[in-house]
Amino acid sequence: MTRQKIIDFCLSQAFSYEDYPFDKPNDVNRWTVMRHSINKKSFALIYEKDGGIWVNLKCEPVEADFLRRTFRGVIPGFHMNKTHWNSVYVYDGCDVPDDELKQQISNSYDLIKPKRKKASPP
Repeated sequence: MTRQKIIDFCLSQAFSYEDYPFDKPNDVNRWTVMRHSINKKSFALIYEKDGGIWVNLKCEPVEADFLRRTFRGVIPGFHMNKTHWNSVYVYDGCDVPDDELKQQISNSYDLIKPKRKKASPP
């Protein structure tokens, strides 16, 4: 999956937008931060490192551990809280299938989107 396809999939989540808060002019190692437009929380950070594309994704701790043990391309989050974030290495021959990556992105989005307020009793 290419960087642009990852960004496009992230943008398919409701109220999402891309941000470049760490940009420096002519920076070849751009970090794309995908955010929710209402609460501004990030759910995916996309960057290049070690010759490949990486995606940091928020995750429930038990699921994060399971994914790390299941896929070689999933490690504790780079520059993130290691309990709640994973980094997924995306490259040709990657052991994380595109559908699995999309599911992880959707799960990350669900964890950060604003929660509905409970209706107050009459």
